[in-house]
Amino acid sequence: MASTGAQREGELSLGRIQRIAEFRAQLRAFTSRSDEVARRWQLTPQRYLLLLMVVGSPDGAERLKLTEIAERLRLSPNTATELVTRAEELGLVQRAQADHDQRVVFVSATVEGKRRLVGAIEENERARSELNPAFARLARSFRDTA
Repeated sequence: MASTGAQREGELSLGRIQRIAEFRAQLRAFTSRSDEVARRWQLTPQRYLLLLMVVGSPDGAERLKLTEIAERLRLSPNTATELVTRAEELGLVQRAQADHDQRVVFVSATVEGKRRLVGAIEENERARSELNPAFARLARSFRDTA
């Protein structure tokens, strides 16, 4: 569609679309590098995210309920349970029933799981710092059009 130079209501400028596209490209590149680093630490990308969410739990307890894992990873409960089961079989996480309710199961990282997670996080530090300018540019583009 040819541009007339005037922007119609509800349309985005080409420059803004380009900035968003560049941000998404950088985000995808970061995710790809992060996945490669996880594999070097013998973690699938899903297991890396599982460990990251568990150890980085919002309350600082370094554990999550199975239902919270499903919510944070945007997985079905069955898929989250399968992910935890496989990670548990590999010695990366462990389960414990809550004292207050035996139906509630907490998942925490083992020493080995935490070692691999920390290694991957440290190796990813440079890639994360490279993503910061992309966030800043995108934020500026939103402010500039507001």
